[in-house]
Amino acid sequence: MRDEHRYDDIINLPHHVSQTRPRMSRLGRAAQFSPFAALTGYDAAITETARLTAYRIELTEEEKAALDRQMQRIVRILPEQPEVIITYFRPDERKDGGAYVTVSGRVKKVDDCERAIVMAEGERISIDEIYGIEELS
Repeated sequence: MRDEHRYDDIINLPHHVSQTRPRMSRLGRAAQFSPFAALTGYDAAITETARLTAYRIELTEEEKAALDRQMQRIVRILPEQPEVIITYFRPDERKDGGAYVTVSGRVKKVDDCERAIVMAEGERISIDEIYGIEELS
C-alpha cells in the first residue's frame, strides 16, 4: 500500500463523539501537554533570590539635626495638617535590606509612643526610618 492512500478508508468517516464521557474543555486538554514542574517552588525561589533590595543609608549628624528641626516644625503646625513629602526606608519582610519609598499627603498626627507619623490616609511611618521630609504648604 502506498503512503499517500494509507488512510483513505477512514479519512471521510464522521468524528467520533463519546456517548458516555463529557467532552473535555480546551483548558483541560492543554493541561495534559503542559510542562511538568519537578521542583515545585523552584522558580519562585530563584525570583526571590534575584530580587534586589537597597541598604539603609546612615545619616550624618548634620542631616539628623536638620531632620529633627523639620520634625519639630511639623509638630508645631500639626493642627493645620501640613502637606508633606516623606522619603523613608521600608525594610524588606523576607531578606536583608529594603527599599526607599516616597509618599506625599497630610500629616494627621505624630505618635510619640510608637515613634511614628500617621498620615491622613492612615499610613504609619516609623520616625526612625525617615530619610527626608519636605513641607509642601
